Amino acid sequence: MKFALDTAGLYIPDNAPEAGALSRTTHLGVGAHQDDLEIMAFHGILTCFQQEDQWFTGVMVTNGSGSPRADVYADFTDEAMVAIRRREQNKAALVGDYGAQFLLDHPSGAVKDGASTVVVEDLVRILEATRPDYIYTHNLADKHDTHVGVTLKLLQALRQAKGVKPQKVYGCEVWRDLDWMIDADKVAFDVSAHENLQAALLGIFDSQIAGGKRYDLASLGRRRANATYHASHGVDESTGAIFAMDLTPLVEDGTMDPLEYVQGFMRRFTEEITERFRKLG
Repeated sequence: MKFALDTAGLYIPDNAPEAGALSRTTHLGVGAHQDDLEIMAFHGILTCFQQEDQWFTGVMVTNGSGSPRADVYADFTDEAMVAIRRREQNKAALVGDYGAQFLLDHPSGAVKDGASTVVVEDLVRILEATRPDYIYTHNLADKHDTHVGVTLKLLQALRQAKGVKPQKVYGCEVWRDLDWMIDADKVAFDVSAHENLQAALLGIFDSQIAGGKRYDLASLGRRRANATYHASHGVDESTGAIFAMDLTPLVEDGTMDPLEYVQGFMRRFTEEITERFRKLG
């Protein structure tokens, strides 16, 4: 496959032929930075793990050059960080039994530029080659500009891609959890199984963890907290949960405004709080 940047790459852990490796995709994760998929899309990874008829393909949009760094990585140049983060992402694809892993290598600026089309064009190529049933990406209320930018580019690509009709598109948690959404709106994924795999995948990204951010502990802790605090009047039904907002309507109706759509979740949250105050006098 040809992409906008010559430095873009495709890694297929089991060395299957490219066309077959991509066409077998059932679950697709589209993330901004290396380790985002392992944080937000673990439900898809878990669903496909060691399965013959379900395959997870990852898409990493940016090169991750701007990440904070400390410890042994403190003096790494941006170029060195790009190289190490690519290796880490490919290691995760191998350990997680992914069908394929794309590394598009775009700078964050291309994602945050609303007028730029290069990311959208790359995503259209991937969507038409994989035709996934389920897609995981960032939620539209995330507080990281690049994360929301990736989701907006993906929505544009889904509206342009020919013959691509995923059953569901989910916006998941990274730089803002979705506990605030009312229960009727949030999608709760049970990710209780394979805690060892969860820890292993997150632990691969040493450049981020030793580099100054304990994403491994934070992500596993959030999943445990989601499972416990999800229902106030019932016993825990799982030991780990990831929350998501359903973005599928934005694909089914290509005229729907993403901002108005996410504002609907916010409005219903406000209405729930207001109604509780009315009820309690």
